Amino acid sequence: MIVVIAHWAEHIVQAVQVYVLRLPRPEALGLLGAVWPWLSRSEWLHYGYALVMLAALIALRHGFTGRARQWWGLALALQAWHHVEHLLLLLQAQTGHNLFGSAVPASVLQLFVPRVELHLFYNAVVFVPMVVAVVLHRRLGPGPAACSCARAPRSEAVR
Repeated sequence: MIVVIAHWAEHIVQAVQVYVLRLPRPEALGLLGAVWPWLSRSEWLHYGYALVMLAALIALRHGFTGRARQWWGLALALQAWHHVEHLLLLLQAQTGHNLFGSAVPASVLQLFVPRVELHLFYNAVVFVPMVVAVVLHRRLGPGPAACSCARAPRSEAVR
């Protein structure tokens, strides 16, 4: 959650830079970009985050059951798409061949929504079902029977 919240902070600062401080979009690089501009412009950083987030959602999935697992699954599916979008961006940046006749690497939904707003949207649609899943999971109550967090994944037949 610390990584997710730090990522949120990056995108919120970037939005503040665009909408409040009126910085041109190429100069709105968030918190990390203020210190290391090259890092913020790197598609490897963005792809790495998307991949780590996807891996974490997969790894933690076994700890959720019932409705909490459904919400976690929704977050996982949305992050899988977000990962595909970042893979497209990374491949374009690495090959120098941009899709859709774009002057810069562009994701599919970026054709319709500017990148700053799109990534705020992606963060929200992945984060909200994660929070719902955690809240539902925590409502199961205390005790080892209610929580499978610390246990190894069980077979589907046992669930």
